Amino acid sequence: MPRQVPIPDDLTKPFWDAINERRLVVQSCTDCGTLQYPPRPECQDCGSGNLGWKETNGRGKVSGYIVIHDSRMKVWWAEQPYNVAVVQLEEDPTINFFSNLPGTPVDDVPVGASVEVMFEEVAPGKLVHDWRVLS
Repeated sequence: MPRQVPIPDDLTKPFWDAINERRLVVQSCTDCGTLQYPPRPECQDCGSGNLGWKETNGRGKVSGYIVIHDSRMKVWWAEQPYNVAVVQLEEDPTINFFSNLPGTPVDDVPVGASVEVMFEEVAPGKLVHDWRVLS
């Protein structure tokens, strides 16, 4: 599927830098230990601004999905219909990522399946993350 090239801001740059190194990271509060994604300027639990980044093992489980038949994003029109799966991160199931699970037929998403992160080059030296079902 076509992908847009991410344009990081100051808050998301460490995340996208890690993706370009083929690593999946999430924010980690140095005061209370909370992991969070997407990135925020402060901890979602304690409000601290003392945040760092923690590398994950890049694994998760599919908790559900929807099928998009009428995307508002023009780059996806040719791919309709397509899946959008919710992937719960193994280290913290409250953290969700979204994926079309490349190679998974529409409306055939294996809910409960284990997945791992994968990376796709969308421009020279620019990667995005996605997820693939483990056999």
